[in-house]
Amino acid sequence: MTVIVRDFRPEDAEGWVRVRRAALPYMITTPEQVVFELAGSPPGRRYRLLVAEEDGEVIGTAQVGLAHESPEPGQAFCNPYTHPERTGRGAGALLLRTAEEYLALAGATSVYTWVLDTPGNRAFAGKRGYAPRRSAHFLHLDLTDGPLPPRQELPPGIELRTAADFADDPRPLFEMDAEATEDEPSDTPAQLADYEEWLARTWRDPCLDHRLTSVVVADGEVAAFSAARTDGAGRYWSGMTGTRRAHRNRGLAKLAKNDSLHRARATGYTDAYTGNDAENGPMLAVNGWFGYEICATEVRHVRRFG
Repeated sequence: MTVIVRDFRPEDAEGWVRVRRAALPYMITTPEQVVFELAGSPPGRRYRLLVAEEDGEVIGTAQVGLAHESPEPGQAFCNPYTHPERTGRGAGALLLRTAEEYLALAGATSVYTWVLDTPGNRAFAGKRGYAPRRSAHFLHLDLTDGPLPPRQELPPGIELRTAADFADDPRPLFEMDAEATEDEPSDTPAQLADYEEWLARTWRDPCLDHRLTSVVVADGEVAAFSAARTDGAGRYWSGMTGTRRAHRNRGLAKLAKNDSLHRARATGYTDAYTGNDAENGPMLAVNGWFGYEICATEVRHVRRFG
């Protein structure tokens, strides 16, 4: 049996999702979203999807590209995953080698990757020259039986809306997202400056649930939000949750997230997931208040070229 690595084709979408859900069940992915992200990726990102195939079956995947939104040039990413029942066949190594060759030609000087915190995965990364950086946790909340904090009476001047209410003009949400993204801890900090690109990549993402994304409006201004991503199969991911600088320390992000979780449970979603930097104590405490529990840990690794 021979493993080959090749570029993703649209007909691979179901196989891609099968591998990703098996290898990383905490993340939200659908066939439509995979095709959408590839088709709408900006040229500067040099985005590429690779699949490892054995006897016509997709057994591994990798997302590869440049961190084009970072102010520091030359930073790249590669996130390879192999189906847990198909490891030991060389698929991961071949995916990584193919990705690194491509990124080096694209001008990358550093490649970042997330590695699940297990002895085998850490050894795999270290053997290939990747050094550990920071850690992040996946957290899970059972929306079926787990209690949620009760809804609070809204303070004066505060309104709760959803992203769907901004369908005619989502620019205020873009401005909110840009400010929150700029302040988010990251090895490859991003700056959202292109509204049309944000519309294409974020607003129209098929996994972004506009009805479950909660928005706090304070005195007529978008002040905080909690983005919801769903897969239509019972799983909900709490993505970016943020507050504009002028409105921080008022509990508005917690208000938005609680509203979104209540909406998700009422809609029939059973499992909520989110992620936190391991050093972000305040946000881990907030998620603990909601009832989230750590279910897995990833370690950010980097390899520098040259």
